Amino acid sequence: MPGYDPRAYPPVAVTADLVLLTIRDDRLAVLVIRRGEPPFQGQLALPGGSVRPGETLAGAAARELAEETGLAAGTVHLEQLASYGDPGRDPRMRVVTVAYLALAPDLPLPRAGTDTAEARWAPAGDILAAAMAFDHHQILADGIERARAKLEYTPLAAAFCPPQFTITQLRRVYEAVWGTALDPRNFHRKATRTPGFLSPAGSATAGHRGRPARLYRKGPATLLYPPVLRAGS
Repeated sequence: MPGYDPRAYPPVAVTADLVLLTIRDDRLAVLVIRRGEPPFQGQLALPGGSVRPGETLAGAAARELAEETGLAAGTVHLEQLASYGDPGRDPRMRVVTVAYLALAPDLPLPRAGTDTAEARWAPAGDILAAAMAFDHHQILADGIERARAKLEYTPLAAAFCPPQFTITQLRRVYEAVWGTALDPRNFHRKATRTPGFLSPAGSATAGHRGRPARLYRKGPATLLYPPVLRAGS
């Protein structure tokens, strides 16, 4: 382009970071890494990396997801969370990151990358109480709140469940993500009476005391009405 001098503009890098959540041992867990290189060497961080030339933001997020878990983007719930670009968030240069929220059940053990000292699942509450590199503490907090809020108005909780699940399994997802116990009978009534939330799977599994528990699938609804609200909402 005539008259355009790229040296007249400050360099800016773009990255994609992942808030990857699952349920492990009935607790909300997040995938974290321990950085193996400066800056913030040795500190906890969310997985992510630079957007490659010619790569879309969603493509970069899907690639990072596959590198960390071996899963393709179409096999898990993956949505854009927010953008973060405050000056100084990265001491190397101006870096804008686009964060993505990924949710899935029974995710495998993570694989540490070449620039990562460690990769592991950790209770989300424990990580929120710890120091993190960059502004990843804020990104994680935003991702968890997005998940909590969407459980109220959408069938997103089913993304943490296997294809067929019991009401008890679904309730435990809500309890893990919201961090509070729910009344089983009240939850069962709300879940089964909310139009389009659940569809009977036509089969059952043995319950804790040998009583059969009905299995369900995610229903056709994209929004829940009435919503399944948290206490105080």
